[in-house]
Amino acid sequence: MSELIGNQRKEALKEILRRLHAGEPPEALVKEFKEKIGNVAPVEIAQVEQELVREGIPREEIRRLCEVHLALFRESLEEEEPLAPPWHPIHVLMAEHRHMTEAGRKLLEVAKRLPESRREFEEIFEKLLETESHYLREENVLFPYLEKHGITEPPQVMWMEHDQIRAIKKAIKSALERGDKAQLVELSQGLLEAMMSHFYKENKVLFPTALDVIGSDEWPAVRKEFDEIGYCCITPPPMPKEGETEAGLGVREGEIELPTGRLTVEELVGILNTIPVDITFVDRNDTVRYFNESKDRIFVRTKAVLGRKVQNCHPQKSVHIVERILDDFKNKRRDVAEFWINFAGKFVYIRYFPVWSPEGEYLGVIEVTQDVTRIKELEGEKRLLDEV
Repeated sequence: MSELIGNQRKEALKEILRRLHAGEPPEALVKEFKEKIGNVAPVEIAQVEQELVREGIPREEIRRLCEVHLALFRESLEEEEPLAPPWHPIHVLMAEHRHMTEAGRKLLEVAKRLPESRREFEEIFEKLLETESHYLREENVLFPYLEKHGITEPPQVMWMEHDQIRAIKKAIKSALERGDKAQLVELSQGLLEAMMSHFYKENKVLFPTALDVIGSDEWPAVRKEFDEIGYCCITPPPMPKEGETEAGLGVREGEIELPTGRLTVEELVGILNTIPVDITFVDRNDTVRYFNESKDRIFVRTKAVLGRKVQNCHPQKSVHIVERILDDFKNKRRDVAEFWINFAGKFVYIRYFPVWSPEGEYLGVIEVTQDVTRIKELEGEKRLLDEV
């Protein structure tokens, strides 16, 4: 796999990592990293880390300094999480990560109310114990497939972290038997931190690497083996039949697979630009990511706005209101913010909606702006059969 990385680039990256292991702080190397390397792909991280192990750096040292590596690469990795259809093993694993993280948060919250909350603590902890199948699927199916494609050390490092999580759970079980509240709070905090750190590494490095090196024709076999072990947290949809989508339609080259159908990029752009509303999407990091180009756009949008923080798109006097709306959305205190104004002879209806994934993860905000002048004037009925 090393041929995927130019030798000079690879050696520069390895040298920076060696200096990290020697004790240089990541912040001191960020500038040099950007100049010499620029952005780094997850598969490159996986390949270089395993080469360092082969050259003599202990695997435990790689695991211990994974967080330091990620501190250096974080900006490169802060992209959208890898996309895969709902039946796909990677989609399933990431969905389980979200459920397990939420359970970990609840466990810590309930631990602080012990001993009164003991029964609730036991119920949540039991659910976390039942997630063992998640780790078994990775260790017995995903990791072997990665190893077949030359990715050997990263799975071993992740397996070590699985065992770390298991050890914390074992310690929680022991502390629960003793009724040691202080230790239960401490261990619950440690479990949450260990899971969040581990899941971030898998979501941002291991899983994108898997999608990069494992062929599309292999994933159905991976899914079948996942099915044999079983699942936790969620029940994934069935795998589509060969040559079909979930809707039973033939797969066409160049299409985007959606939960309720398939569209080409051309079709999708056409649909979004034909809808008689102005649409702007702001992602989970408050960054403007997209706007449609409807025929009669009400407010001006230029491509220069893409990548800009939404707070910078509003006058300073109203930024605190924007922040409050975003905070309310992210914390599920409201599901819409709406305004209506008179603008350029039109009655304009402006609405903001939080966007959530099927698993309940906050994805961002969509702004929908519509000229409702004519809609306000409508009366009576006009049916399809009235069309002449």
